[in-house]
Parts: sequence; structure tokens; C-alpha cells
Amino acid sequence: MGERKGVNKYYPPDFNPEKHGSLNRYHNSHPLRERARKLSQGILIIRFEMPYNIWCDGCKNHIGMGVRYNAEKKKVGNYYTTPIYRFRMKCHLCVNYIEMQTDPANCDYVIVSGAQRKEERWDMADNEQVLTTEHEKKQKLETDAMFRLEHGEADRSTLKKALPTLSHIQEAQSAWKDDFALNSMLRRRFREKKKAIQEEEERDQALQAKASLTIPLVPETEDDRKLAALLKFHTLDSYEDKQKLKRTEIISRSWFPSAPGSASSSKVSGVLKKLAQSRRTALATSPITVGDLGIVRRRSRDVPESPQHAADTPKSGEPRVPEEAAQDRPMFPGDCPPETPETPKCSSPRGQEGSRQDKPLSPAGSSQEATDTPDTRHPCSLGSSLVADYSDSESE
Repeated sequence: MGERKGVNKYYPPDFNPEKHGSLNRYHNSHPLRERARKLSQGILIIRFEMPYNIWCDGCKNHIGMGVRYNAEKKKVGNYYTTPIYRFRMKCHLCVNYIEMQTDPANCDYVIVSGAQRKEERWDMADNEQVLTTEHEKKQKLETDAMFRLEHGEADRSTLKKALPTLSHIQEAQSAWKDDFALNSMLRRRFREKKKAIQEEEERDQALQAKASLTIPLVPETEDDRKLAALLKFHTLDSYEDKQKLKRTEIISRSWFPSAPGSASSSKVSGVLKKLAQSRRTALATSPITVGDLGIVRRRSRDVPESPQHAADTPKSGEPRVPEEAAQDRPMFPGDCPPETPETPKCSSPRGQEGSRQDKPLSPAGSSQEATDTPDTRHPCSLGSSLVADYSDSESE
């Protein structure tokens, strides 16, 4: 290691060991160089390390424990035979100077000026730590035998009180001696916790996808569960419930229309009632005819003989009814009236009565009767058929 250090010194030709003694005296310098520039004032510049956290009074910034400064070291007194040193340094964040000194009585440092200590101390008695013996008490234990005996009894009583706690600590420490079991237990707990975290993440992702959320979800607590239990939400009826309700309303509804409430419906009902009454009075006063019923008689095309011949010749086995008896017989809507020279062969609807009365009647069996329209053919022929036509009838 000698060759690595700068121990090789140059001695000038005029160097005299008896006169100069050393190279520092020859150069009139101090071995500490610039650090000893104030040595004549009793000040030595050293590298000082901050013993605890402080707040600077100049810039109000925090200075952490362990920050190093070039401080001026100066002796200011003694505690018994232990010197008390004061350190003065400049803050690295401002122009403020901080002064601190040693406290041999409490084995601590005290801030003289320029800063405030960040209070992180505690009472050793309140913290149940082992207290240091004071200097006076230590001297008394060395010189007074009775005081030493009383002090020993107090220590034994303190040990008895602390014995259950110490035994519990020893049992707990003995349980942690098996490294393999402890490692297995730790890994098992880690797997269970990891599985629970994965399940919770899956539930959160499912809820976010269902509600289209992009915000992160916080874990639920017991207060959240209690609050959710107190809330009740009424959901909308489903499609099946709505269909069931609609069917129930339809079933319970009356088949007949209710009393009309609007003016238009009342007018319509009034008109219908008047038409019905007029129809009843008309039917009561005048006999019912085929034209009133809206029936049009049409002759079928495959008639072998004329209607006059079929009406005049009775069927075999039937008695011939005289004309007077036929006229005295009551007439029904389905019956054919007797044919007379004064009356036409069939009645027509009301709309066509006027037009047909103007036409002259053709003699029976004439060729003009065969060439009539189907509406004017005789209804009482054997080959005739009844066809209902309600196009001109009045609807109630």
C-alpha cells in the first residue's frame, strides 16, 4: 500500500532537518491545508453529517438525516472531562447558517440556532424499553449496600411481572423455527390470495362488460353490503307479464260495446235507431214482397218448356185448384201470386217498378216472353231458381 500513497516527498537542496524539522514547516503550511485556515482561531473545518431530520429556518425546507456539510468545529466547554463541540454550517438550499453542539449528558446533539428539529423522539419508560442508569444512581449502587439490595428486589419483581410475556414470546419464536413449514404455509396463503384476486377481477370485468364501463371498480366493503341491502329497486314488467295482463283485460272486457261517450258515436246510434223504427213501421203497414226482401228471380237456362205451359198444366196426381180458391188462399212471401190478365207475371224491385209499368204486357206463350231479360222472367216456372241479391237493400 505504500507505493499507492503519496509518501514520496521531494526534499529541496537547502532543506535542513535540524533547522526545518519537516517539509510542512519548510513550506510554512499545515498538513490539513485549507481545512486548517482558521486554526489560529481554534476552528477546524470538518465533514459533518446531520444526526437527525431538521427544518431549516431560512428556507423552511426539510433536511434529512445523513446529509453532509463542511462545518466549522469549535470547542465551547466541557461536561466533566468530556469536551463540548459546536458545529456551524451553511444550508445548501439558502444562505442560512445552522449551529449545533454536542450534549454528552444525554448522548445527543442540540440545535443552537438556524433550524428546528423534527420531533420523532419517545419516552423510553412509556415504550417499555430498558432505561439507562443515571450517574448518581450508579455511584449509589457502588457505595450503598442496602440500596443495592433494594434495587435487586425491585428488579426481581419486575422480572416476575414480565415472565408471562417473555414465555409467550419464546413460544412464538419456537413456532417459527421450522423453515419448511413456514415456507409452505406462506406459499399456500399466497396462492389462496392470488386465486381470490383473480376471481374478483373476473367479476369486475364481467360487470364492466355488462354495464359498458371503463372506470376501475373499487373493492366492496361491509358498509356497501349493508347499504345495498337497504335499497329496493322495482324492475319493469317482463314481456310475459305484460302479455298476461293484456289477456286478463281482454277476458274481463264486456262483449257488447259500452255506452258511447262521444258526440259522433251518439249521432250514429241515433240514425241507426231511426232507420230501424222506420223499417219496422213500413213492414207493419205494407205486405212484404219479394222486391222488399231484395230477391231477384232468375230463370234457369235449361227449361224444356215455356213458363206459361208449365204454369197451366198441372202435374200428374195433383188436383187442379180453381182460380177462385187460389185467389182466396193467403199469400206468403215465398208463394207466387196467381196470374191474371191485369197483373204482370212477377214483381220487380222498387227501383224498377216504374219503368216496367210503362211497358205493355205480352200475351201468354208469345215469343217476346221467351226473349225477356232474366230479371223479368216468370218466377213460378218449374225450371226457375231464386237468387238473393242484397245490393239495393237497406242495411240497418
